[in-house]
Amino acid sequence: GCARDWDGLTCWPRATFGEVVKIQCPRFFEEFTNTHGSVLQRNCTQEAQWSEPFPPYTVACGFDEGSTKGPEDQKSYYSTFWRIYTAGYAASVTSLLTALIVFAAFRKFHCTRNYIHMHLFVSFILRAIAVFTKDAVLFADETMDHCLMSTVACKAAVAFFQFSILANFFWLLMEGIYLQTLLLLTFVSNRQFLCWFIVAGWGAPAVVLFAWVLTRIHQQNTGCWDDDENGVVLWIIKGPILITVLINFMIFINVIRILVHKLKSQEGGGSNSNHFMRLAKSTLLLIPLFGVHYVVFAFCPEGTGLEARLYIELGLGSFQGFVVALLYCFSNAEVQTELKKQLCRWQHQEYLTFTHKHGNLSRENSPVNYVTQLSLLEKISPQRKTSVFHNGVTTV
Repeated sequence: GCARDWDGLTCWPRATFGEVVKIQCPRFFEEFTNTHGSVLQRNCTQEAQWSEPFPPYTVACGFDEGSTKGPEDQKSYYSTFWRIYTAGYAASVTSLLTALIVFAAFRKFHCTRNYIHMHLFVSFILRAIAVFTKDAVLFADETMDHCLMSTVACKAAVAFFQFSILANFFWLLMEGIYLQTLLLLTFVSNRQFLCWFIVAGWGAPAVVLFAWVLTRIHQQNTGCWDDDENGVVLWIIKGPILITVLINFMIFINVIRILVHKLKSQEGGGSNSNHFMRLAKSTLLLIPLFGVHYVVFAFCPEGTGLEARLYIELGLGSFQGFVVALLYCFSNAEVQTELKKQLCRWQHQEYLTFTHKHGNLSRENSPVNYVTQLSLLEKISPQRKTSVFHNGVTTV
């Protein structure tokens, strides 16, 4: 019969002689056409050769000969989009690493709040690394046969990608829970909840991923685990993410309610009013970062709004780590003050070092120094003459 075949757009399964194989058009065509559920056919001939697809992709999948936006144009579009989100993730990783170094280098920033921020930074860094790894393993070679590609390396890359997404959402949830804890409790121990946050932020994604991997192995162990998933496998990942987003959404509503109440009450007067106002602004800025927009797409069919999802989840999402680092670190008044102090220390130390070296050179080249050396030679010279005379007599 005919072996499995990758024609550059879709994978055709193995077939016997004379068998006609029918498959649906690749789903990515649905992003740019109004054609849904169209069927392609190929025949396995007696010579063990696949026939050409009929009807052709251009006809069956919504592209005709006069189309101004063919597959090559879509390939160029995806290539441009890949450059955009690659630049976004690169900027995010650079800014997040810098923020991590700042928080780790200054002892003043070693507190529960910043420790949670640092774990969130790491989750965003892992997400960017996972995207780069997945692209390198799955899509670096355009001639790769995706029908036969089912290696441990590519499955591990996809599993790591899923873990990074889960960890990212769970640490966003930890940020929301900690924010509400600060507002509800007047005094919070520095390390009272940190261990629980760490266990939940990293442990929960690991448990969900383990369940997803086992389900994939036993129910849908196909390809590199990056193909379309059935309902059970899909919701093992999608379900916990949706739960974290909904909890965060409720937390934000409650946080806004608490802030409004504090601002209206007598407790919100004076300096406390300014403090809560700054906190309110930060909270409102964080709302888009906590994945609330994913609720819009959660219950929509996977084939709807794909172009909008690309812009939001890949385009804007790639810069999400940069915005988080900017909001939590670089725009923080405490961080800016501490960095200015450290810069002044470095400048002062450099000035003292320069002054010390310049002073030593001045003393070495001073005329007074030469006079002192000459006077010392004059005092020593008579003794040297006597020593030489006695040495000479002794030799005779």
